[in-house]
Amino acid sequence: MANSASAQDFAASLPLADIHLPAEPGYWPLAWGWWACILAVLLTVTVLVYLVNQHRVKQRARKEALRQLKHLDDPAQFGNINLLLRQTAMSYYPRKNVAGLTGDQWLSFLDSHLAEKHRGFVSISEEWQRGIFSPQGLEPSAFSQCYKQASIWLKRAKLPASQEIRQQNSHHTNQHSKGKEASDV
Repeated sequence: MANSASAQDFAASLPLADIHLPAEPGYWPLAWGWWACILAVLLTVTVLVYLVNQHRVKQRARKEALRQLKHLDDPAQFGNINLLLRQTAMSYYPRKNVAGLTGDQWLSFLDSHLAEKHRGFVSISEEWQRGIFSPQGLEPSAFSQCYKQASIWLKRAKLPASQEIRQQNSHHTNQHSKGKEASDV
């Protein structure tokens, strides 16, 4: 015991200061890893907002066409349904690819942008043409079938990516300007 008492006396006689713990580290300034995480989150949110906005803009014509289709439920308005499909197609595809299509070419174009299980324009071609050109119009059952097919196209048509539309339009614009230059010479 004498040994432990002498060790305590010896430690007390030394000129040592009390142990002071350092202050707890603060939250600011953040370490570079936290800044990288914040930047990654902000970048991800920005990209997601941009993509959602692009999707909404791309679907705008389709949604408007579906809204208008609901009001075209009379067989006498069948020509307007065809016009609505054409306007919607021209909203997404270059005018040169859509505007000149008539008859079976037009119906094939519509079918080509649907999944195989939803295609049906070519199979109802006769009724479709009768609805457009016949003064008698369509019988209610034929009109219902054509109306349903138009609704399917507006809901399920595979639309081109925005990038594809820009490329097709720029290609068309370049060809148009070259043709104009050639005619000016």
